[in-house]
Amino acid sequence: MKQLNITFLLAVLMSMLGVEAFAYAYDFAVANADGVTIYYLQNGSSLEVTNDGQLGSSPYSGDIIIPESVTINGTTYSVTSIRTNAFTSSKRMTSVVIPNSVKSIGKDAFSNCDRLSSLILSNSLTTIAENVFKNCISLTKVNIPNSVEKISANAFRGCISLTELTIPNSVITIDDYAFSGCNSLTNLTIPNSVTDIGSGAFYACI
Repeated sequence: MKQLNITFLLAVLMSMLGVEAFAYAYDFAVANADGVTIYYLQNGSSLEVTNDGQLGSSPYSGDIIIPESVTINGTTYSVTSIRTNAFTSSKRMTSVVIPNSVKSIGKDAFSNCDRLSSLILSNSLTTIAENVFKNCISLTKVNIPNSVEKISANAFRGCISLTELTIPNSVITIDDYAFSGCNSLTNLTIPNSVTDIGSGAFYACI
């Protein structure tokens, strides 16, 4: 009898329960000039940032600078997206720089990153995804790019150290509980471009 793959079984079980698995296979593992290895999935001529495929752990720590492009075996690929759950629960990651080549970030991509305190977002984003920075309890300041039109549900929920927040005139929608529990916020301006604020968007911002 063939031995069943435990990772596969876990993924099937999580799918049956309606829970998206954190682990993905990767095509390339490439070290930046600073020695930090980033994992990628290839999508034609572009790359998507992912993780090392190990359930229950994260390979990322310290300061992460995502490059705009990566050259592999003589071929240069543009880095255009960050996969769902790519950095989830990276407990030792302290900062991240997301280049302007990145046009989309999957939901929960940076959720529960306890030590993430510094963040630079891509100017090509149109949506801040659902749960993307949820419970990043060390994050103190966020500058949302002028390209963003929607801040999705729970995007910054539970960011209890967030004191500075700039919402640009490009934003139209702030979804449910987007900033719920951000109880260190002391000053906030919502621009006239915003036409829809969801339920509990700023709940418990005492």
